[in-house]
Amino acid sequence: MSGTSGSDQMWANKMWGGRFAAGPSAIMREINASIPFDKALWGQDIAASKAHVAMLAAQGIVSSEDAAAIAGGLDRIAAEYAANGVPENWDLEDIHMTTESRLAELIGPAAGRLHTARSRNDQVATDFRLWVRDAIDEADAGLRALQVALVTRAGEHAGSIMPGFTHLQTAQPVTLGHHLMAYYEMIRRDRSRLADARVRMNECPLGAAALAGTGFPIDRTATAAALGFDRPTANSLDSVSDRDFALDFLMTAAQISLHLSRLAEEFIIWASQPFGFVVLPDSLSTGSSIMPQKKNPDAAELVRGHSGRIVGSLTSLMITMKGLPLAYSKDMQDDKPPVFEAASLLALSVAAMTGMVAEARFRTDRMRAAAELGYATATDLADWLVRQADIPFRQAHHITGTAVRLAESRGIALDQVPLDDLRAIDARIDDRVYAALSVEASVAARASHGGTAPTQVALRVAEARSALGLEN
Repeated sequence: MSGTSGSDQMWANKMWGGRFAAGPSAIMREINASIPFDKALWGQDIAASKAHVAMLAAQGIVSSEDAAAIAGGLDRIAAEYAANGVPENWDLEDIHMTTESRLAELIGPAAGRLHTARSRNDQVATDFRLWVRDAIDEADAGLRALQVALVTRAGEHAGSIMPGFTHLQTAQPVTLGHHLMAYYEMIRRDRSRLADARVRMNECPLGAAALAGTGFPIDRTATAAALGFDRPTANSLDSVSDRDFALDFLMTAAQISLHLSRLAEEFIIWASQPFGFVVLPDSLSTGSSIMPQKKNPDAAELVRGHSGRIVGSLTSLMITMKGLPLAYSKDMQDDKPPVFEAASLLALSVAAMTGMVAEARFRTDRMRAAAELGYATATDLADWLVRQADIPFRQAHHITGTAVRLAESRGIALDQVPLDDLRAIDARIDDRVYAALSVEASVAARASHGGTAPTQVALRVAEARSALGLEN
């Protein structure tokens, strides 16, 4: 926390006007200050201020000379912030007053005209929307990179056989490419959620002032367009009290984090010695301080852990907003820390999983061997009985269960059970059945739309590459 100069204290007192005879107590000063975190909005605050003063000049509300001085001062402040960071003077409370105070030092009394026809209420609502919009765009770019990694590896492994699981028990053979493309689909939905959130939030609250609008002849459509919004918000009360855009972002971030956590958990399981399906990149692993043989999947575990913090950020803001009457309340100062934290954690998590997918070495020999265990082709035997012997599926299911029990009792695979033993279970079984019991035949047979057959996986990969603008 920096010291307070006489001019800073004077500017802080001017901010409050003549309503208070004494300055705030130390406790009030500390609890009220948001500059330690809302300084992250400095770029958005300066952009919105420049759009606002340009509109004021165009409407004849401030002179062109004052507007030019203000715009020039704001550019100089932006350069200072970019080079040296934003100073933290708690008497100035927030990024808005910090910038306006510095502007007064640079250009004198004309700085006071910048705040004409606006309030810190609509100012922060605008800045925060701009920041969240940028965060949405950055998250979308990160997710696209993850999709590219998933699609690339899926194309490499469209025919690589692995066990598919339900209840973490071997169920049916699938391909690694099919498994990876499942996460592509999750991320595709996540990106659509980000796009939806961006459309809903892209309205500009600037000009709503404190809560009731302003008597100055402002042009809110002009400031909205200058800042890249689709339109100005329609209700001044809602404009300054709405944080749906932040909740939309956090809800989507939470959903993304759940998907990333599931993918991270699978890499953690696959990298464990009992599975041995994957060798994680050294760059995203750590060792043990005491056990030299260890290679720990710490990056994946942290992604899994970060999902809890991101969901917690969502819960935090939801609880903050749940009982607030219109319009602005000081509780809403606490809206930014959870959003900033979630965005930072999300970016790290997406980058970590993108690197893990792109750089991991998949041990397809281990995967295929595991697919042959656990009687993963049992469903193929039942399907063969339905197709070739015209047996109702429920009866075929019972026959297959008997065959599995026999194979299990002998410690052999289904395709190793002698034909005579299979015919003893049901006489309608013949030697054609063995062609259906290999893991290759099993995955090839699942050629329905969206199935795990290599031909289907290749189609889905081609579609995804086209959607991502990649060459096939």
